[in-house]
Amino acid sequence: MVELRAVTREDIERFFEHQLDSTANWMAASTSSDPADRATFEARWERNLGEPTIIIRTIVHRGEAVGYVATFLRNDSREVAYWLGRAHWGHGIATDALERFLTELQERPLHARVVQDNVASLRVLEKCGFQPVGRDRFFSRARGCEVDEVVLALGPSAISP
Repeated sequence: MVELRAVTREDIERFFEHQLDSTANWMAASTSSDPADRATFEARWERNLGEPTIIIRTIVHRGEAVGYVATFLRNDSREVAYWLGRAHWGHGIATDALERFLTELQERPLHARVVQDNVASLRVLEKCGFQPVGRDRFFSRARGCEVDEVVLALGPSAISP
């Protein structure tokens, strides 16, 4: 069982540690150009936390901040995203957190994007009701190449953004 709460300064420190993991970066594919750049990481978090169109919650499991779940606008489409520290993968935490977060969000449709070979993340989204609606391609800094991603949607009139 997880809980969601507002992000604290200590959480941002934990998130920085999580995103230093090269395996996690590979799976996420969409990462910063230099994950070790703490100043840029913290500045991005400060901007995101101050942006009214972005909602971010810390995922807490057994009293520990283990990741976050967020929603933001991309090209007038509302998307969701999440990040979980690798030590917490494979325990149903991401699915539980996303399900809880979705009850907080009233807006539909919602979209999500995931690199096509990230089978675990695709499964999390599908368990939460997201359905594939398209494909896209982008340059992954973490992988140093173009990658294919699956675009998913949840809700009525769920069309590809």
